[in-house]
Amino acid sequence: MTQSTASLSERVARTPSSATVRIADLASEMRRKGIQILDFSAGRAVEGSPQYINEAASQSLLTGDTHQTPAQGKPEYRENIAHKLQRENDLDVDPDKNVIATLGCKNGLTLALMATINPGDEVIVEDPCFVSYGATIGFFEGKTVPVPLRAENDFRWTRNELERAVTDRTRCILICSPQNPTGTVHTEDDLDMISEVAKSHNLWVISDEIYERITWGGRRHICIASRSGMKDRSIGLMGFTKTFSMGGWRIGYMVAPETIIESCVVFQQHLMTCAGSFTQAGAALALSEMVRSEVLEMWMDWEKRCQFVTEEINKIPKLSCRMPEGAFYAWIDIRQTGEMSADFCERMLEEQRVALVPGAPFGPSGEGYVRMTCVKSWDDLKKGLKRILEGLS
Repeated sequence: MTQSTASLSERVARTPSSATVRIADLASEMRRKGIQILDFSAGRAVEGSPQYINEAASQSLLTGDTHQTPAQGKPEYRENIAHKLQRENDLDVDPDKNVIATLGCKNGLTLALMATINPGDEVIVEDPCFVSYGATIGFFEGKTVPVPLRAENDFRWTRNELERAVTDRTRCILICSPQNPTGTVHTEDDLDMISEVAKSHNLWVISDEIYERITWGGRRHICIASRSGMKDRSIGLMGFTKTFSMGGWRIGYMVAPETIIESCVVFQQHLMTCAGSFTQAGAALALSEMVRSEVLEMWMDWEKRCQFVTEEINKIPKLSCRMPEGAFYAWIDIRQTGEMSADFCERMLEEQRVALVPGAPFGPSGEGYVRMTCVKSWDDLKKGLKRILEGLS
């Protein structure tokens, strides 16, 4: 077959592949070829989705719930979202005006950016931050403005640094809490500072809260929309991928002011039509009640795994990391090795058959770090940490 000579769009050349997904895909391909890889790259827990949620979705599927839903989502799904937000997040929202079902948080971020920025507009992001933020902003010809999260400040912004990043082209501040990759959980003081900057410069705040339910050491996630004066300028993105180990379901939701939701419904109609019908049914059950004991026990074990990885990494010469406050990643400081993060990860993959994610793709401040997912099996964690130690011996 003759190769087409038709040109591709410029965005193809300027968009890098996802570092986390690319490495996970590479590890999968190596396993397919019979190479035994210990994969700590993508943020995927070893556990499957809770059985009671699987059964709810299966029942919906088997009883014929296979047709497209309203673009905004099923009414019962949105109602359960509103109840959960009131019960757990101190947010009082109208399910018909303030909520839309999304195909996970990436879909939610895409819709949020479509509704808030024009070409040339600037979006302030945390540095380091999730690898897909910059690429998604770039799809809409926006400009990513990274503001460092410094280790000496517990990976938190200062008011002065955030203020200095604001220009007359700034439209949004994009945050993540619990934060990927550093594991920081924003406090009331953090959120109030960000809120003050947003209000003083009339900015939107897009808040990625996909890890909201997994916080460690007695900490509690706080929605920035619940802070004074922020409900009408906050766009919250939530879902089930991480906390309920439902990554393959591609189901989540956005919570935002009515004008944002109205815009996103139109975009959804044209781009995705709707989120899956039976996935909404399973997710609705997960939201309809307090978290069941089997899920709470899974989260408790995740915290133990994060603690174990942290302690073992800190025993390895030239490596160090802090116990994450939330989420489930070890953000490992490799600066004493003298290696660049990509070289370190390539060597670990080739020599030790351990897949980690280099810090550089998370932002300029990510160089000198690598990310390791802690919610793999206990056996794999022990083997992987032993191989990392051997790789530095």
